[in-house]
Amino acid sequence: MKKITIAIDGFSSTGKSTLAKQLAKHLGYVYVDTGAMYRAVTFYAMQKDYVSENHLNKEALVKDLPNIKLEFHFNETLGFAEMFVNGTNVENEIRTLDVSRCVSQVAEVSEVRTKLVASQQEMGKNKAIVMDGRDIGTVVFPDAELKIFMNSSAQTRAERRFDELIEKGQNVTYEEVLQNVQERDYIDTHREDSPLIKADDAIEIDNSTLTKEEQFNLVLKLVEERV
Repeated sequence: MKKITIAIDGFSSTGKSTLAKQLAKHLGYVYVDTGAMYRAVTFYAMQKDYVSENHLNKEALVKDLPNIKLEFHFNETLGFAEMFVNGTNVENEIRTLDVSRCVSQVAEVSEVRTKLVASQQEMGKNKAIVMDGRDIGTVVFPDAELKIFMNSSAQTRAERRFDELIEKGQNVTYEEVLQNVQERDYIDTHREDSPLIKADDAIEIDNSTLTKEEQFNLVLKLVEERV
C-alpha cells in the first residue's frame, strides 16, 4: 500500500485536528497540527510582550525567531503529540482564548510563515503524514494526494469551541468565542501571505450536521481510493 500525504485545511474550529488525529491513528501515519505551531509562536510572543490583542511588534518578533525552537513530543498516555517551545510543554497554554485572539496577527507575519512552512515540509518529506492547518494544500503540500477543505457555519464552530473551553475550565462567554471565530475568519482569508482559500483540487466537506464518526468514515473512503 503506497504512502500518501493528506492535507486538511479549513476555518477555525471545524474539527480539523480531531479528524486528522483519527486518520493518522487509523493509518499509522504521522500527525502534525500546524495550528499548534502558530499558537506556540504566538504564546512565546505574548510572553515577550511582542503581541497583544491590539498590538504587534513585528520587528522584535522577527528578530527573535531564530531563538524559538518548536518540537512535538508524543504523549503515550494522551495518545497524541504535545507542543513544546524551547523545551517547555505549552500544550495547555496555547489553547486559551487569549492566544486565539492574537494568533491570526502572528500568522500574518511572512517571516513566521516562512520558518514554519519550511519545518512542516521537512516533516512531510517522506509522506505517510496527515497535516492540518490553513495553507497545507495550497502552500505546504500543493502536490498532496488528498486535500480536504473543512467548513461549517460560524455559529456552529463557536458553539463547539465554547464547549471545549468551558470543559477546560476557562471563563468565557459564547459571544466572545463567536466574535473571535468571525474575526479570525476575516484575518485568515484576507491576509496577503498565504490566505486561507480552498485549493482547486480540494474536496470541501461541510460538517455542520455530521457526527465525528460520519465525518471520519466519509474521509476514510477518500483515502482508500487514493492508496
